[in-house]
Amino acid sequence: MSHTLNAALGMAARGWPVFPLRPGQKRPALHGEEQCPGFGDCAGGHRKWEDRATCDPDRIRRAWADVSFNVGIATGPAGLVVVDLDTVKANSKSDAPDGAATFEALCERAGQAVPTTCRVRTPSGGWHLYFTAPDGIRLGNSAGRLGKLIDTRAWGGYVVAPGSTTAGGAYEIVDASAPAAFPLWLYALLEPRQTRTKLVTGRPDSARAGRYAFAALNAETASVSAAREGGRNGTLLRAARALGRFIAAGDLPRDVVEEALQEAGKAAGLPSAECRATVRSGLNWSIANNGPWRAA
Repeated sequence: MSHTLNAALGMAARGWPVFPLRPGQKRPALHGEEQCPGFGDCAGGHRKWEDRATCDPDRIRRAWADVSFNVGIATGPAGLVVVDLDTVKANSKSDAPDGAATFEALCERAGQAVPTTCRVRTPSGGWHLYFTAPDGIRLGNSAGRLGKLIDTRAWGGYVVAPGSTTAGGAYEIVDASAPAAFPLWLYALLEPRQTRTKLVTGRPDSARAGRYAFAALNAETASVSAAREGGRNGTLLRAARALGRFIAAGDLPRDVVEEALQEAGKAAGLPSAECRATVRSGLNWSIANNGPWRAA
């Protein structure tokens, strides 16, 4: 049994659907739509790699029988959100911190510990942090939303599984513990539009919606409080726009949000009148542009 076949079976045993990647590479080995033969898995129409990913050990053994393909994990169907902490490119002239350092700083500003979860080291020296996705929410991918050199992979995305290798080295599990739940405060920082796309019809139950709403409130106020001169007003405006959607959905009272953002803005050093005007402007814009929760 090849080591990549063993890796594929191991990921499938965790309930994570897998598909072949080109040997020694990160690109899918499956045919594209233009080359689709129109039979087999695609008899009813072209099926992309996310649709063809499987946990079936017999299908996996057949797929890896003759070629040592690398292994891709379809994060969406696997119920995972993977935080990808990348490294600074070797030829980069920037002295910016890498993704891991940026993520640690993000956690510190939010008053949160760096999450302990399943962790994979990539050949470049970066990290993949595996989390279970929030129930009832269909998150997509993000690039740089949480910070420079920090991406996330969920629906529509995949990660290279541990046991796979590239010219730079191997993907190795460093912490094999079960993935922790994706932190609510991180969830609240992602693209607001993602929070509107759901796996199920109907509005989320009020208890879950309330948890996410207050997690968002805590995360946004922490971000505003930590903002530095030159970016304080912009941070406050973005926070107001992000939180206004929860007011529009009925998950947060406006007066609570206004008071929290006002105090956070003042803590950052902004004058009270400036805070009040910025918060009002951001909330009014967001409420006008965000209707109630809708089914996907």
